[in-house]
Amino acid sequence: MSCLFCRIIKGEIPAFKVYETSKVYAFLDINPLAEGHTLLIPKVHGAKMHEIPDDYLAEILPAARKIALALGATQDDAFQYNVLQNNGTLAHQVVQHVHFHVIPKPNEAEGLGIGWPGKPTDFDALKKTHEALLKKLEGKL
Repeated sequence: MSCLFCRIIKGEIPAFKVYETSKVYAFLDINPLAEGHTLLIPKVHGAKMHEIPDDYLAEILPAARKIALALGATQDDAFQYNVLQNNGTLAHQVVQHVHFHVIPKPNEAEGLGIGWPGKPTDFDALKKTHEALLKKLEGKL
């Protein structure tokens, strides 16, 4: 398989592994936005999150929490960070294997910088979206 992250999991490409379970592999990003920038990947291939089985996804956030704590997260809120996951090229996904980033945000210059181009709310359209989503989710929660 030519997937970069699948090859890392198999040990065909070296990585700076920081955490591993039977379903999750975490390693340092080689193009970090800040020191300690870590990637967490499921050990099953899927390009987008909805393609990954629930039991693999269930281990991702606990692993991300452990990474954040290891990087310096404490109760005093001094350590700040982002957890990021993108799905698809338009959504800024570069490697087509699901991955989550834990990105320390030590200051304004380092870490993830994002814009949030919010739009004014059209409450009628929002209500229609809400109703349609509830209908699609019926029986799935």
